[in-house]
Amino acid sequence: MSIDLSKYDLKKEKTSIKKKESFAFDFLNKDIQLFGSELSDKKKERFYSELNILFSAGVDIKTALELIEEEQTKAKDKEVFRKIKESVISGGSLSNAIHQTEKFSPYEYYSLKIGEESGRLPEVLLDLASFFSKKIEQKRQIVNALSYPTIVLFTSFGAIFFMMKFVVPMFADVFKRFNGELPYLTKLIIKISEGFSHYSFYFFILLFSVIALFYSQRKKDWYRKATSSIALKLPIIGNMVQKIYLARFCHSMNLLVGAKTPLVNAIDLVKKMVGFYPIEYSLKVVQEDILRGESLYKSLSKFKVYNKRMLSLIKVAEEVNQLDVIFGKLAKQYGDEVEHQTSLLGSLIEPIMIIFLGLLVSVILIAMYLPLFQLSSSVH
Repeated sequence: MSIDLSKYDLKKEKTSIKKKESFAFDFLNKDIQLFGSELSDKKKERFYSELNILFSAGVDIKTALELIEEEQTKAKDKEVFRKIKESVISGGSLSNAIHQTEKFSPYEYYSLKIGEESGRLPEVLLDLASFFSKKIEQKRQIVNALSYPTIVLFTSFGAIFFMMKFVVPMFADVFKRFNGELPYLTKLIIKISEGFSHYSFYFFILLFSVIALFYSQRKKDWYRKATSSIALKLPIIGNMVQKIYLARFCHSMNLLVGAKTPLVNAIDLVKKMVGFYPIEYSLKVVQEDILRGESLYKSLSKFKVYNKRMLSLIKVAEEVNQLDVIFGKLAKQYGDEVEHQTSLLGSLIEPIMIIFLGLLVSVILIAMYLPLFQLSSSVH
């Protein structure tokens, strides 16, 4: 079968939202998945984008999946898409095919399922490609904002650890020979240094144990509830986390309501798609309230995770029967606000971190040299 490649390239150029990046920047933003079993966001964005382009070009699903399988460079990725192709050829749906691979999230499975049932699969594919493109862009912005402060943080803590472990004990041995009274600040730093020497090994063991415990409990409700509650209370970051998941909630509701899915069913599906405990828990209650005849606005207003502006717009949308439009606009607004706050976060963290670490190093140096200054003044 011949395919119009010029048409393919033209549409690909129009659809793609990626920017040209340097090799170093691409490396910094590369998806790192030590324990995850899913495909990377970049591969998913490419898959949905290319599938949408091929469908728009009139290519049947079998040929489209064959082309996507052939272009994979890694054997494990080729195997994943081969299984998807074979499942679809044998009569299964695309949503069930990706679900069986266990490489895709419930969000993708339910989105594709809705697209197939509503006859809006190309539109859903484009929405998913846009979703992952924005997610990648947000991740890049966060990495770009935090990469320099993170390097400074680890370098500085390494230097401080070296000073407390090796340099301060050397000064402490010298001070013992003076048999003089040391300043309070110097004695405090020496005590902390001695604590480093005696308990640093146990500290790292405890740290790794806590990390292992949290990782093993990460899917439990108590852990998700506690971590989400802490995250929402953090200054600046809490507001950004809230808007990220509200954007996902609004995007999912826009997709479902626009597909004429009954509101109760839409709430049930979004509950499985969002992946944020406060919203998941609230939607369980909202679903029950709607079954009793309560409005979406009134039910959502019981929970603090939804802000007043969003609730006001939802109230108006219910009155004029334009929920899908309002949810679409809210998703875009929250996405834009997250991008803006991410850039502000980077510019705010850098100077604060440099000042804090500079003061910390200065305190250690002053504590070590203060007895020497006192000694030199007493000699004169």
